[in-house]
Amino acid sequence: ISLSVPGCHAFIAPGSVRATNIRLGAKLEGWEIEGALKPTNNFVLVKVVDVEDETEGGILLTGTAKIKKSEGTVISVGPGKTHQESGLLFPMPVVEGEGVVYGKYDGTELDYDGNKHTLIRDDDVLVKYSGDKLTLESADVVSDNVLVKVDVSEEETSSGLVIAATAKKGSKPSTGEVVKVGPGRMASNGAIMTVDIDTGDMVKFRDFAGNEVSIEGGEYAVVRMTDILAKF
Repeated sequence: ISLSVPGCHAFIAPGSVRATNIRLGAKLEGWEIEGALKPTNNFVLVKVVDVEDETEGGILLTGTAKIKKSEGTVISVGPGKTHQESGLLFPMPVVEGEGVVYGKYDGTELDYDGNKHTLIRDDDVLVKYSGDKLTLESADVVSDNVLVKVDVSEEETSSGLVIAATAKKGSKPSTGEVVKVGPGRMASNGAIMTVDIDTGDMVKFRDFAGNEVSIEGGEYAVVRMTDILAKF
């Protein structure tokens, strides 16, 4: 008995009878699907790295104490987004096989082929990198983003107590040295609007504007050019 319908290749429920002319490629949320999952528009399919069971100091973690990372490997990318007025297709800033770090609350998580994946937008990518591990050398930022090594220098109170900048209540570092600069944002006509910032510049950006990223034990922030107030 054939259950196939001409022009229809949708989901097949687990355990259901399978049409003989359908070759299944993967499983999505427990459903068998035909072929591979392909993002649309400016979405990126990322295979999420496993949670860390052990700290750098060798302490084993269990349950909710495990460290969840917003990092993974690009599995596939959509064609890009189209500008609403010009109709120009904006190319995607990442390719299959690259590693990416994205915002903690970004993306839509899903189970694909038995592994945890997430679908993020290209704008959600904070840092991309090549190779198996994120290093400062392999890291790059996209669009008009800037990677800043934040200033965590100590500060002395009036009573003589020395505190770190990151320990001040209701505060986080908003100054630092630029170490990576993105290519710039694309205009509606396809031209790249370059960033007026160079590596080595010291910058001041809006409080709480930067997205924190840890690279090789150092503290960095990914900041959009529009959030940089001054350079010196």
